[in-house]
Amino acid sequence: MIILGVDPGTATMGYGILEQTGTRYRALAYGVLQSPKTLPAPERLLLLYRGLHELVERYQPDALATEQLLFGTNRRTAIQVARAAGVALLVAAEAGIAWREYTPLQVKQAVTGYGGADKQQVQAMVQRLLGLETVPKPDDAADALAIAICHAHHATMLDFANR
Repeated sequence: MIILGVDPGTATMGYGILEQTGTRYRALAYGVLQSPKTLPAPERLLLLYRGLHELVERYQPDALATEQLLFGTNRRTAIQVARAAGVALLVAAEAGIAWREYTPLQVKQAVTGYGGADKQQVQAMVQRLLGLETVPKPDDAADALAIAICHAHHATMLDFANR
């Protein structure tokens, strides 16, 4: 199974493409899609859409996973992140790809085994689980890989339960 993990954001959207074979994971690609803050919102979202669409075309993922949005005190940021998440959902729907979202707690538990893990612990485990020489950079890419690992973990559990 190939999973596209997405860490939504309008300025920087992290992505991580993970191949799962049984209980083994391999990073196929990871990085960020960026949109200049000087562009109007519709054009920024179009750039993100095109970037995700290209990744879907290239890697043909079976699933797309995002992190569930947490609405903190900054409404403006939350709205921007929600717009970016909407772009990811549109790309998934257009390509007929299954979509799932996971809470930050679920991602941390799946990757580290501890829901209270900090960002550095999650990144170190992503590096270890994927056999990477260094921690994936930037942080948004590491987060996207963590989301993809979380989906792989949950999909394996669901598959096992359905047998």
